Amino acid sequence: MPVNFTDREDDVDSLNDLHARGLPLIVVSGPAGVGKTTLVSKWLRSLSADYPDGQLYADLRGHSGGEPVGPTEILGQFLRALGAGPPSTDMVELSSLWRSLTADRRIAVMLDNSFTAAQIRPLLLGGPGGLVVVTSRRRLTGLRMQGAGFHQLDALGRAAGVELLTRGIGADRVVGELPSVHRLVDLCAGLPLAVCLASARLATRPRQTVGSLADALARNAGDGRLAEFEVEGETSVRKALDASYAVLSDGAARLYRTLGLLPVRTFDELMAAAACAESQEWAERRLDELVEANLVEDVGPDSWRFHDLLRIHAHDRAMEDDTSAAREEALRRFCDWCLYTATAAQERLTPVQLTLPRIYAHRPDLPLPFTDDIAALSWLDSHRTQLMGAVRLAASSGWHDTSWMLVDALWPLFLRLRHYADWIEAHEVGLEAARRAENRAAERQMLNSGAIGLGAAGRTEESAAWYRDSFEAAREAGDVRDEGQALLGIGSCHREAGRPADAVVCLNRAISVWEGCGYPRGAALARTVLGEIALAAGAPYEAVDFFARAHAGMVAVDDPHDAARALAFLGRATAKAGAYAEGMARLNEALAVFIGSGAVFWQARTLEMLGESGAEQGDAAAAEEFFARAVALFETTSPADARRLGGAG
Repeated sequence: MPVNFTDREDDVDSLNDLHARGLPLIVVSGPAGVGKTTLVSKWLRSLSADYPDGQLYADLRGHSGGEPVGPTEILGQFLRALGAGPPSTDMVELSSLWRSLTADRRIAVMLDNSFTAAQIRPLLLGGPGGLVVVTSRRRLTGLRMQGAGFHQLDALGRAAGVELLTRGIGADRVVGELPSVHRLVDLCAGLPLAVCLASARLATRPRQTVGSLADALARNAGDGRLAEFEVEGETSVRKALDASYAVLSDGAARLYRTLGLLPVRTFDELMAAAACAESQEWAERRLDELVEANLVEDVGPDSWRFHDLLRIHAHDRAMEDDTSAAREEALRRFCDWCLYTATAAQERLTPVQLTLPRIYAHRPDLPLPFTDDIAALSWLDSHRTQLMGAVRLAASSGWHDTSWMLVDALWPLFLRLRHYADWIEAHEVGLEAARRAENRAAERQMLNSGAIGLGAAGRTEESAAWYRDSFEAAREAGDVRDEGQALLGIGSCHREAGRPADAVVCLNRAISVWEGCGYPRGAALARTVLGEIALAAGAPYEAVDFFARAHAGMVAVDDPHDAARALAFLGRATAKAGAYAEGMARLNEALAVFIGSGAVFWQARTLEMLGESGAEQGDAAAAEEFFARAVALFETTSPADARRLGGAG
């Protein structure tokens, strides 16, 4: 009869389903320490009534050190167990005898700790009434041709981990320290072996609190944490993972170590290839090998990750097996690849944005992962945490130019998707890096783009302080264009702070400066803000003039994003001035541009303006729909705006 184990109910259900299909061969795979042997042995014991002719077990020692056990030895063991007498030493003869003896038997066989499909094939049964279950750290997909069913055993969830720990140390101890128990289970990364070793450690130390062990594990982020999962020299997590690592090819082992160094949670083929200075095809093959060995997990299209303890182990192996020069080169190549790819996205998405020159220690020779604007913005967003990791890594490693250049390259991500916390943190790091690199142009760039982020996040006074620093730096350097940028920013801050008269003075000064130095795009940006001030003051006709001139200026310099911004405001002002249909048409035209470019924040802002215009026209149903769509988009880009608009609705 099938059985359920409360900590592995879903896995048991899956095994029961495979068994119900009458499959003669089932492969259970998963990383070291995940509980494959325990699960399968218990599950097979629950099926003893289905296999009255007995159950056999063999450890194939695929990851136990030394050579894996060959089929000849296992066949001899099994044949002796079935009373076949002194067997031959010829593998073909043994396999033939084994199949003959098992042709009519209802027998279950567990082949534990397998290494390759070749180990398994000679051990398959001769008839349809039996069952062979294989456990392995590898997927063994080659057994599909033998009709195998497959089940991947993943890490335990928190609740199952707590239950497993409770069995070892008792419910009273768990209930008394439940928050610490949760933290301990999380630090075990869902590996039953780690939970059991932690349980054994606590069981032998009844006065030790769960919290103190969790604190010790948290403090020891590297090899020290793995060392905590060892009891009197017995099987440890470190030893289990070392055994899996030892049988990797040289290339896969190098990739494993390199990935363990990177400041990322997920990685892809191009990232792996860049860090190892290899081709994308090379990385694809080695990642496949690591997946097959259950050392990395495939989590989506071109995306892999480590479980926490595996990442620690990979990092430790890199620290032990690689030279400091090799480790530094891998990390520098990772940062250079991030910079190279993000810069390509920036050049595609904001081609008119001033891009300061880039320098590389190891310029990548790899294909770009995108071919259009939408894909470029999507890549920046999906790699945001990895790119922020590269910013921090470059700064902490003293690669100051790389750090601020990375921040500069992320401009279209921040501008269009408004990740305010990352925007501000990145520019704080980038500003310090530019100053350490003694690059005054980069310093002004960080001040200006960082101030925009501070202002967009509602931190107006801090934004103004950054702009004032930028203005003084531009004056000192004699950079008139940057001086105009600072004046635009200071004017925008005055506007946000409710000082429109001061804002108009600064904005007109910016226009004068920029027209004097031949920078029409800057003048168009300032006129957009002047139009916003006029619109808020109830002067829609004046606002229409500002926005129309701003839009024409942006079209002339081929800046589709800011041209669409000006067009959206122009549509709002036009509707406010009484030309409702014309205004709505312009708003919808701008919305189409933002949808096409993936600029979610400005999609939401334009929908809000459509809703405001509809409400003023008396079209309550249309306004409600526009506002609802705007709130849904603001939720992902600007929660404060979502709350503002949702509360207003």
